[in-house]
Amino acid sequence: MTLGGLLLDRGFVFPGKSCGNSILLAQRSAYHVHWYVYPVMIWLELLTDFLCVERTSFDIAYITELDPLWQDDHLSVLIHPEALIFANPIATAACSVDCASTSAGRVRNEMFWCAGCHGTMYPMNGNIAGEYSDIQGALLAAERFAFKMHRQLLADGTSGPQAVCSKYKMPIMDKRQYRFQLTNPVRHVRGPFTCPPIGASTVPYEGGKTIPIRGEDYGFLVWRKRNCCVTIIP
Repeated sequence: MTLGGLLLDRGFVFPGKSCGNSILLAQRSAYHVHWYVYPVMIWLELLTDFLCVERTSFDIAYITELDPLWQDDHLSVLIHPEALIFANPIATAACSVDCASTSAGRVRNEMFWCAGCHGTMYPMNGNIAGEYSDIQGALLAAERFAFKMHRQLLADGTSGPQAVCSKYKMPIMDKRQYRFQLTNPVRHVRGPFTCPPIGASTVPYEGGKTIPIRGEDYGFLVWRKRNCCVTIIP
């Protein structure tokens, strides 16, 4: 979808799925994630002379269909055993505080196990329990995957004082480092919630952003904050 509709033959069929037991219960869904390296600033030549811009090219960095940890709650615990600590009603209820704070503009990074109004970061896979809207479920899957990339040391810390001189390993993701902008199926390009932080409520902008067909794919442009120090040598 984000490659202009190009169909990639993976050699097997394992589509995302969703189901609900009752109209009175929030539905459970499952999503796969395709993570692309997408250096839009370089392509648009907006910051060509800025030394802190990474000179990367387009790449298909990760597809979860090939990752058994993404499809199984029990296997995924191998990379985040601390999930056993947060799998309780108290830790889950605390995410309501993160929801209110993030929606008001202040991300509570100390509550790293929470994804604000979207749910919890655990388990770090595509199985979404309690999905109340398509945008919320797909966004939570993308946020969990970003955390998973950090936990597997495939994504680095690029913000904060530690990142001024170089990137560093960040096994516990800093939620303030990323913002997710909806691009598909209906792009979100204007308004105060165009690039909301992780955990901000989707209610203010999700209206009219979906196509009423079950199984629709979603795309997000992921913005990453980077702190950098440029040394000028006379």
